[in-house]
Amino acid sequence: MTRRWRKHGRVYVPDARRPHPKLRSHAANPLPVHLEGDVYRVFYSGRDQHNRSSVGAVDISVSTGRVEAEHAEPVFEHGPAGSFFADGVSIANCYTVGQTRYMLFMGWQAPADAHWRGDIGRLCLDADLGLRLDSDAPLLGVDPVDPISLSYPWVLPRPGGGYDMWYGSTRSWDAGNGEMLHTLHHAHSKDGHHWTRTGLAVPYTLGTAQAFSRPTVVPGESGGLDMWFSYRSGAGEAYRIGYAHSADGTHWVLALDEAGITVSDSGWDAEMVAYPYVFDHGDTRLMLYNGNGYGKSGFGLAVLDD
Repeated sequence: MTRRWRKHGRVYVPDARRPHPKLRSHAANPLPVHLEGDVYRVFYSGRDQHNRSSVGAVDISVSTGRVEAEHAEPVFEHGPAGSFFADGVSIANCYTVGQTRYMLFMGWQAPADAHWRGDIGRLCLDADLGLRLDSDAPLLGVDPVDPISLSYPWVLPRPGGGYDMWYGSTRSWDAGNGEMLHTLHHAHSKDGHHWTRTGLAVPYTLGTAQAFSRPTVVPGESGGLDMWFSYRSGAGEAYRIGYAHSADGTHWVLALDEAGITVSDSGWDAEMVAYPYVFDHGDTRLMLYNGNGYGKSGFGLAVLDD
């Protein structure tokens, strides 16, 4: 299928002249929550001077790309020393169980004497759009299926009940070409709380696509499921946005050339495109994504133009 994302430009980058200490730079991992009309509150992961990420927010119009309100205070801050999110909170997506809406995140630990690693945690998104920690323990931590590090979960309810999750799992910090092997795995749950991991979901190819992050999964335009994600090839390029499709949510076909979006010739997203979030507003399919510097240059908006 030929698809193209029509870029509407950069929407938001933090103003360095009036930053909160916990939101000094970056607006990574944009996550939209609908407010009213065409206005969404976009949560993002901003960083302090020590590169620890906390959650900020900005309200935008997806019709005009205009910032309607910028929230100066962080909505949720990284955890204390020793917690599984002591060195950062990288947000993923939201899902609802019963009357509770949850926001998933990757919790970072970066000890001075060891390699960084991640676990998957969960926040509660309250009616006033405040955030609070669901549990001091990870929702998913390392285990025999995912023995090294986890990242960026995406949960989607099943039409007949239950939930699917796709998330990142590190197999090796160096796959032999100087790049990590970090693949997309799958888990399922009947109740949204207890998860059974099933292992590798999306195929990978060393030297082509081997370092995946932040899957975003939506119903396909012609059935099945569509997934966009960011990935590195292992050949030295910065992140690009890739695509995969599945007829049943279990067996995925990698189709990088069908992503429909890549870096621009110049500007804020000329070096990198990463961390996509795909969602529908009415009949329009939209993507929020980051550009250069892992979100340091802010986030932009694109519209799917088949």
